[in-house]
Amino acid sequence: MKNNFAHWFRSSTPYIQAHRNKTFVINFGGEALQDDSFQNLIHDFALLNSLGIRLVLVHGIRPQIDARLQKLNHPARFHNRLRITDDVALQCVKEAAGLVRVEIEALLSMGLANSPMANAELKVTSGNFIVAKPIGVIDGVDYANTGAVRRINSTAIHAQLEQNNLVLISPIGYSPSGDVFNLSAEQVATSVAIALNAEKLIFLTEESCVDENGNLIAQLTTDELKQMPPEFALNAAMESCDAGIARVHLLNRHIDGALLQELFTRDGVGTLISSAPYEICRAATLNDIGGILELIKPLEQQGILAKRSREKIEMEIADYVVIERDGLIIGCSALHVNALERCAVLACLAVHSDYRGGARGQRLFSTALMLAKIQSAETVFVLSTQTAQWFIERGFVACEWTNVPDFLKALYNPQRNSKILFKPLE
Repeated sequence: MKNNFAHWFRSSTPYIQAHRNKTFVINFGGEALQDDSFQNLIHDFALLNSLGIRLVLVHGIRPQIDARLQKLNHPARFHNRLRITDDVALQCVKEAAGLVRVEIEALLSMGLANSPMANAELKVTSGNFIVAKPIGVIDGVDYANTGAVRRINSTAIHAQLEQNNLVLISPIGYSPSGDVFNLSAEQVATSVAIALNAEKLIFLTEESCVDENGNLIAQLTTDELKQMPPEFALNAAMESCDAGIARVHLLNRHIDGALLQELFTRDGVGTLISSAPYEICRAATLNDIGGILELIKPLEQQGILAKRSREKIEMEIADYVVIERDGLIIGCSALHVNALERCAVLACLAVHSDYRGGARGQRLFSTALMLAKIQSAETVFVLSTQTAQWFIERGFVACEWTNVPDFLKALYNPQRNSKILFKPLE
């Protein structure tokens, strides 16, 4: 157990460094406050704040509004999934927003000894950061006091974040004439994230985003979102990504520690939404050298790969292809082409131990063969000590020393006694 904790803590270090001083906007519904586990979520907010993350929390109040309307025996009216906020409903909105805000502030103010909030001393601020306007009449339906975000006072919010304050925002907005409007919490969170140019927008949802078989969807692009049924969080995620927010996360709030697992582990527990896939196969750059060295080091120690210095990789970086997953190099290969002898050597094919079994090695292999053909190579060679069978299964055969091209003989290290395999290209 202790070793597992130490491993997790060490592996979380890059994420702790990456998230420090970044702005995250987190949205959660009013249902979360009614859950006994909400205090755990408060503890996680405090932890994120202590790690230097600038937090903006946007809470919802839908169930609290409905409960007040029910007590008054007043109907809750909706159209196109938006509440029609008449004068009675608006009074309920004001009461719910005020009570929920105070309850959250109270929980964030805790500092009991021997608790996760000990010595936290969080400073929480709220205010009239949202300028709103009425939705008006749409398709003949008067939405009354239901509004839409007109403008975010981002300067005021940034000023609070600069003072290490946690900003708490309710889903209500104000007009220059002094009117109050009921807003969609998801729209508020989206507008705030865009206005602040936040690094992440996180929606804590009531259920996970799953496919037709009930399996978690780990990643979606905005193009894929357009093919899905409309939902508040999904629509907000798409709008945010289109406006430049790099990463939007959908997390099931019922998973204890979902925030921490999503932000400080490689794979997380939620659904990551971005404009482009967050795992890509691409040409390597000089900035990838550190990641490549870290990736191949264990394989070099096991004798699977020949040792390569930083200088050698730097000189040959144009020959490398990497698989990058959310900023982490999880796979690489190098293709050294000799145009004179019309052949190539596939080298340094490696996949991170945590990501094997997902056909990533095959992806690198296929990419290498494609690049070899583009560069007019007629044969691809490999040198292997422990993975020869993998290449044999892909059409490679043993090569006699007399048939080895001169440039490959110059690369050969007799001490490793590697098997030499080759594959003719069609």
